[in-house]
Amino acid sequence: MHLGNSIICPVTGIPMILAMGTAVFFAFKKSRNDFDKKNIPLYITLTAFVFALQMINFAIPSTGSSGHVIGTILLCALLSPSLAFLSMSLILIVQALFFADGGLTAIGCNIFNMAFIPCFIVYPLLFKPLKEKNHELSACLISSVAALELGSIAVIIETTLSGSITGNLSNFLSLMMFIHLLIGIVEGFLTSFIVILTKNQWFNKASSYIFAIFAVILAGLISNYASNKPDGLEWALLNISDSITYQTQGIIYSISEAIQAKTAVLTKINPFIANILGLLIVSASAVLVTIKGKINAK
Repeated sequence: MHLGNSIICPVTGIPMILAMGTAVFFAFKKSRNDFDKKNIPLYITLTAFVFALQMINFAIPSTGSSGHVIGTILLCALLSPSLAFLSMSLILIVQALFFADGGLTAIGCNIFNMAFIPCFIVYPLLFKPLKEKNHELSACLISSVAALELGSIAVIIETTLSGSITGNLSNFLSLMMFIHLLIGIVEGFLTSFIVILTKNQWFNKASSYIFAIFAVILAGLISNYASNKPDGLEWALLNISDSITYQTQGIIYSISEAIQAKTAVLTKINPFIANILGLLIVSASAVLVTIKGKINAK
């Protein structure tokens, strides 16, 4: 669901960047005390794990499409909404800068769709009430589906406001909702499974090490077998290709593309090395966030 530079115009993209920058600032302020209360190694390794998990695209039978887990509800379930928002924002920024996965002009939209909606809309309205009624596993499944479906609707609105979708809006909506429903169900079951594991005492004690090990395995090995079929958003766009006007004009688009061409150095090297380096960059960035958070909490 990573929107690119060419699908979001600056009139839509820049206000979203400012809005999500503000949201990151307030989320960081709100979560400062969490860096003392929460398990900091868990925050770092879980961020790395979710980053690696997003590398694994799985084919969706009979569609010609693929999908990948986003992982924001998992982060919320094991950390807190504010920490989860910081973690996912960090992941999306690293993906955009070093892998050109998601455009720089669209980074605000991507953070809103994949971080803000799950953390600050789905979590308080769906996940938390269900969890408080001891329906945590149902909360994981329902919230994962809801987060992806609401994110899909947000994509429709953002691309329409950008003037990128000039027709077949209802078809685009139905395609996005359908394919992300399937992806959301897979994500929901995986999130539920991991949450069940963390309830086990031995897993909980070793969770930081386990997430770190699996992050390396996912990024360094399993990602080599990921599906190369278009993901849900790409698949939906391909199916309405005659109704798309790409936003490739203007100085802001040119600057964004030029910056990404310079920063996306990991796209030019061996995929195995690139994935491991990306994992290290995300982990190091998460460490810096926790250090800053602990300093500010004092």
